[in-house]
Amino acid sequence: MLALPVAAAAVGPMAALAAAVLALTLRQLFAADRRRRQRLAHDDAVVEAVAAMTSELSVGAHPAAACREAARECTEESVQRVLHEMSSRAALGGDVAAGIRRRRVDDVTWERIAVAWETGGRYGVPIATLLAAVRSDLSARQRFAERSRSALAGARATATVLACLPLLGIALGQAIGAQPLRIILGSSGIGGIILVIGTTFTCAGLLWAAAITRGAAGGFS
Repeated sequence: MLALPVAAAAVGPMAALAAAVLALTLRQLFAADRRRRQRLAHDDAVVEAVAAMTSELSVGAHPAAACREAARECTEESVQRVLHEMSSRAALGGDVAAGIRRRRVDDVTWERIAVAWETGGRYGVPIATLLAAVRSDLSARQRFAERSRSALAGARATATVLACLPLLGIALGQAIGAQPLRIILGSSGIGGIILVIGTTFTCAGLLWAAAITRGAAGGFS
């Protein structure tokens, strides 16, 4: 909280405000990237768990034992918790699908597993067959999302380059003696206003580009 007043005293209020806008934008972008990576790790763990359950069920294991073995092989803690609850409910003859939905209410990936389990219990279809279909569907969606992210790598790089062009312009201006830094960091209010407006538009462009690429890449939903 003290950083902004200190920066304002050192370089001026407008430059400090521009720096704060840039810092908040970068923080949001890094947080979004971290959440994306966590989501990818979670989705990978779910696919592996479904594969493990399918393998166990296909050789005649009890559903509770299949869930327990999948939990033992899983390294993602959130997925382990759901699998343990599934195992407990299956061992007691409870509603496994309801347990999944209680744990992961807003997760479309787990909802597909819950529907498969519910369908198997209601119509007598082998759960191993249904989970194998779910696994194929999730794997296909995962491959599609990965291809989409790879295809959009160029667009993300272009957005980053475009965002850095103003810095290049300032550097060129300094090199030819135009002194743009003196204008935007000087005592004149116009330069500071231009700096804040330019930084805000640049940050808005970065956030907009990130939102577009995230929406285009999609995911399991």
